[in-house]
Amino acid sequence: MVVLFKNRTKQKILKKFITLERVNQYFKKLEKKSNELIFDKQYENGYKCSFQLGLLKYGKGGVSSVYMQDSLGRNVKVDFEDPDFELVKMIDYKVEELIHDIQQSKRISVDDFCKKYLTKPGLKMISKLNNKIVVQYEEKFTLFSLKTDEDAQRFVDNLGNDLISKGKIDCIFVQDWTLEQRKYLYEFLEENGIPKKVLYRHSTTFPVKHHP
Repeated sequence: MVVLFKNRTKQKILKKFITLERVNQYFKKLEKKSNELIFDKQYENGYKCSFQLGLLKYGKGGVSSVYMQDSLGRNVKVDFEDPDFELVKMIDYKVEELIHDIQQSKRISVDDFCKKYLTKPGLKMISKLNNKIVVQYEEKFTLFSLKTDEDAQRFVDNLGNDLISKGKIDCIFVQDWTLEQRKYLYEFLEENGIPKKVLYRHSTTFPVKHHP
C-alpha cells in the first residue's frame, strides 16, 4: 500500500495494490506530481510540518530498512512501528497548498490561480504585502491570503521561477521590502475597501491549543 505520512507519522492510506508492479507505478506517478508542484503545504494548524510518501507491504511487522536525511544532512534510519507491515520505501513528498481568494471567499489551487488571473493578455503586477498577494491588472485588483509571511514570500519566489522557466514575461513581481511600496499598497487597498486589520496581519493560522 501507498501511505501518506506527516512528520514521518502515518496519516492515511492512499491506495492498496495486489502486485508490486502496479504499486510501483502508482508510487512513481505521485512522486512525479510532487516534484512538479509549484507551491506545497508547510504549515498545518499553525505548526511547521513536512510530508512523506511511504510504501508498505504485509509481513515483518514494525520493520524498517529505510534511511532518510535529517536537517543536518545525516542518513538516519526511519523509526516505524506497525504489527502488520514493513516500511519498504519512503521519500519526501509535497502536498499541494491552496491559497485564499479573499474577494471570492474560497480557497483555490495555484493552477486555478494562474488560469483565472494570469492568462489574460497584458501586463500583470504581482505584489507581496505581509502574508497577502495582490494581483493588479489594468484598473482592477484581486487579493489573496496565505498562511504566513514566509508562505507568501515562498509563493512569490516559486511562482516567479516557474513563469520564467515557461518563458512567460507579462508578469512583474514587486516585493514589500521598501517603506514606499508598503505605503502605496496599504493606501491603494484601503481606498478600494479592504480593511486595515486585514492588511496588517502577517499570519492567518495559529497553533491549535490541545486541552486535556
